[in-house]
Amino acid sequence: MERIYIKDLSEHKDKEVTIKGWIDVRRDQGKMIFFDFRDMSGKVQGVVLPNATEALEAGSNVRPEWVVEVRGKVNKRPDNAVQEGKLNGDIELEILSINVLNEAETPPFDIEGDGKEINEEVRLRYRYIDLRRGRMQENVRNRHEMTHFVRDFYKKEGFTEIETPNMTKSTPEGARDYVVPSRVEQGKFYALPQSPQQYKQLLMTAGFEKYFQIARCFRDEDTRGDRQPEFTQIDMEMSFVEQEDVMAINEKMLIELVKTLYPEKKIQETPFPRLTYKEAMDKYGTDRPDLRKDKDNPNELAFCWVVDFPMFEKTDDGGWTFTHNPFSSPQPEHVNDLVEGKNTENILAAQYDIILNGSEIGGGSIRSHKPDVLRKVFETMGYVKERIDENFGHMLKALASGTPPHGGIAFGFDRMVMLLQDEPNIREVIPFAKTGEGKDLMMDAPAEIDQKQLDELKIKITKDK
Repeated sequence: MERIYIKDLSEHKDKEVTIKGWIDVRRDQGKMIFFDFRDMSGKVQGVVLPNATEALEAGSNVRPEWVVEVRGKVNKRPDNAVQEGKLNGDIELEILSINVLNEAETPPFDIEGDGKEINEEVRLRYRYIDLRRGRMQENVRNRHEMTHFVRDFYKKEGFTEIETPNMTKSTPEGARDYVVPSRVEQGKFYALPQSPQQYKQLLMTAGFEKYFQIARCFRDEDTRGDRQPEFTQIDMEMSFVEQEDVMAINEKMLIELVKTLYPEKKIQETPFPRLTYKEAMDKYGTDRPDLRKDKDNPNELAFCWVVDFPMFEKTDDGGWTFTHNPFSSPQPEHVNDLVEGKNTENILAAQYDIILNGSEIGGGSIRSHKPDVLRKVFETMGYVKERIDENFGHMLKALASGTPPHGGIAFGFDRMVMLLQDEPNIREVIPFAKTGEGKDLMMDAPAEIDQKQLDELKIKITKDK
């Protein structure tokens, strides 16, 4: 008999059906045994009646989290037993037979509640069980909905989704890279991308004009509770645009996303308010201000843009470094100061961050599309010509080949999902998250590799004394 998903059972009243899934709850009342069954689509209550001898025998042995195939009759509940507003609240499954597909050991924790009272390390170690709970299922499924909304939105706006490499070159432009040794070219290494920044700019050089990607990114950063070694970005770039163009299309995307997927939530103000970096720091003491009027209302969303960031900031040794990334362009009126090497502390970048309820969810800029401007950024930071050419020569050559003005933005997708799902940290919306220390407790990673692999790579491990 064809399997019926639990969410569709109401369409089969008075018929025999077969469902497959997990035993969610078992309640033995002697002459009758009640069950709640679940599959990916929902839950249903079932009952083994006293005259169902075979089903009673099977039902007396099974336990929660066992995987079963159940044959039964879909019965309409009496009017006084109907549970309004609940999936399958108007029906009950009269169980005729239970076929055990797989038994289950006793779970290490209860999956009925939200799980927030359970030690997080235990939840991460048994993530495949933790993901069965309703809250985690909702988080992952809503993440899926957001992913497809974003894809559909940018596609309708004329963007092309393009994948960029996950094995690239290490360049000194931010956090530490994760590196991958090359077996073929021993002593050389690939780097995992901290973002697709250079590739998306090269796609503008290549003439695609409108690019986006749901991109995996990797950063070897110091331990912090809300960081992950690998994370997801919504990455996009556009050619022949100014700052206002990029901000407008992405503000439209965020508004439509909330209206479509989270209609119960209210955006506090549209168009999104704007603050300069100086205004935000002077008034709120942070460049990520929380503008909510009622911070106790989880359905209130206060977006804002922060603009006019300094292009450079002082390093500990008195030099200059970029505030966001070196590929950002100065604002048009400050380009000459950069090229002439003056008023460095007052140069403003064509940079914009998008803030939601006190968290930065995205940042972008108009890029330097002329090689002399980009080279001057690195010179301001004290890079000598040889270092610039070694690390960024490929970008300078590309910009010199006829690259249009362009700019874009990258959203921290995990953080967006976290905020819209009202979760306290990004680990709650990442299916297989790592600890704050970057460990995968479920797979026991990072882990040592065997000597044969080390020998092939010509890598020698030295131990600290």
